[in-house]
Amino acid sequence: MAEYRLDAVPEAVTNVFSRELPAVLTVDPGDTVVVHSLDASGHLERQRTPGEVRPRMFGGRPGHCLAGPIAVRGAEPGMALAVHLESLRPDDWGWTVAAAADTPLSRRLGLADADPSWLLWELDADAGTGTNQYGHTVSLAPFLGVIGMPPAEPGEHSTIPPRAFGGGNIDCRELVAGSTFFLPVTVPDALLCVGDGHAAQGDGEVSGTAVECGMTTRLTLDLRTAPPVPTAHAVTPAGRITFGFDEDLNEASAEALYAMLTWMMSLYGLDRAAALALASAAVDLRVTQVANRVWGVHALLPDGAVR
Repeated sequence: MAEYRLDAVPEAVTNVFSRELPAVLTVDPGDTVVVHSLDASGHLERQRTPGEVRPRMFGGRPGHCLAGPIAVRGAEPGMALAVHLESLRPDDWGWTVAAAADTPLSRRLGLADADPSWLLWELDADAGTGTNQYGHTVSLAPFLGVIGMPPAEPGEHSTIPPRAFGGGNIDCRELVAGSTFFLPVTVPDALLCVGDGHAAQGDGEVSGTAVECGMTTRLTLDLRTAPPVPTAHAVTPAGRITFGFDEDLNEASAEALYAMLTWMMSLYGLDRAAALALASAAVDLRVTQVANRVWGVHALLPDGAVR
């Protein structure tokens, strides 16, 4: 199997999903790619003070700065792309901002008219810590906020909302090193894009940003012809995970749980009602994120929860 390097240079990045974008790299199933992605905003230079305006890859245009697209030979709709995340190493700085946009949540929290508040983080990947300008230190658990493929429809599509088919801006903090993320292939050759490094994040990404940073990710790509779940799902160090996304939190929760029940039916030879009864004893529902125009919920079946 081959190994490739992909850096965030102007000819190898995008801030939209589109099946019409040419691939910047083509690999075979089983190949490994070491990707360096910029932070979500595409900063070309680090901030020296919190919130400082610095040059960006795409100027002021919206959309995450993503590396790709990466084509995977033989990928076709009906398959699942397996993205095995072998290692993730954040760059040496990151940022977080709150109250930067007028959203229903910011209004509910009394921040509709507030000035944005910025944290500038010094990141020590070896020590696994991040420290902001106030001296607060958090433990790092790096992951990529965006791992996704373009929708099947032609044209340019926003990188902001997550999608059950094709993935995208999932923002699930469980997708750390050692995880394998399975995505339904939406277009021939997959055309995978990755980025939006998060050095640390709580469930929910409640301010709308995590510890945003550049990231070096080593990942191996493979294909599955008979995935156990038709929507995005993952095997992580914490356990098995399924996802739901919707403007209604109840529907997002139901989508995540429905997918988990499908998986449990296969794992344990149960009908759906029996799987639901078992899930009530073993499965956790967590709010993945509240930041991306739709609610994200993930269902977690921890390793060892059912023996």
